Amino acid sequence: MKNDKRFLNLMGTIIQIWVEHDQAKDLLDIAEKKLIDYERRFSANCRNSDLMQINLNAGIKPVTVKPDLFTLIKIGKAQSLINNRFLNIAIGPLIQAWRVGFHDARYPPDSEIQQLLTLIDPNDIVLDEVNKSVFLKYKGMAIDLGALAKGYFADNILQIFKKLNAKSAFIDLGGNVLTYGECPFHDDGFWRVGIQNPFQSRGNVIKVLKIKNQSIVTSGLYERTFNYKGKTYHHIFNSQTGYPVETDIESLTIVSTHSIDGEILTTQLYGYSAENAIKKINQLANIEGMVITTNKEFACSNGLLT
Repeated sequence: MKNDKRFLNLMGTIIQIWVEHDQAKDLLDIAEKKLIDYERRFSANCRNSDLMQINLNAGIKPVTVKPDLFTLIKIGKAQSLINNRFLNIAIGPLIQAWRVGFHDARYPPDSEIQQLLTLIDPNDIVLDEVNKSVFLKYKGMAIDLGALAKGYFADNILQIFKKLNAKSAFIDLGGNVLTYGECPFHDDGFWRVGIQNPFQSRGNVIKVLKIKNQSIVTSGLYERTFNYKGKTYHHIFNSQTGYPVETDIESLTIVSTHSIDGEILTTQLYGYSAENAIKKINQLANIEGMVITTNKEFACSNGLLT
């Protein structure tokens, strides 16, 4: 059986896809086309995307979208309404105000932040199941799916590969890894995934995890930052305050069956202390994880201790 690998520069990152199949190149072509389509339709930064049509019509009218985008928004809204978690797909106005990770990042005045807090309530996202339409109640609202989109994309690409009878696959959407089948490069059949050391340059790993038919998602405060008056600000926001979350977690990794679950949890748990995040992970079925603290301490859930 043949295998092939492809690198893509999409979604602001380097994507790597490897697949084992008699028509491996054809499967990679399908995956590339799908990912290009996702980037075009789901982007919160491209004015012509399907998602932006929803945002541009905030307070004006509902917008009918394709089922996959509607499904992801529905998942995102449900997860955003969970109390004491830090995922919020209505966070778009704050993302655009701060612009962390972009060349024009800024520190908004508090008066602006307080006004934006009135526009980030996920309850104000109105979903019409029959017409597959999305309506944002107030002008200025904006959905941002960056906290869960790549996991959704990875899961969907893998489903395509499975339907086409791929023997094995490795999908890396820039820090979001999903594996399927036996790894042919190791006798035990497990894939090796290195976890970035957040205090060293890219490529330096702090731990290597072995997985099979699982996903690994890592999110870190170090990924997107900017400095203002001697203080560093990151890209994960507290919807209650409008400012970046205050946490002792520098890096959070989730191991799960589905990649979207890892994406969701790596954002939701950032509001916890490192100790409580590990306690929460230990309470979740089929979920493992590890944290690295801002003080360079390291902890794993029970299933990763061996």
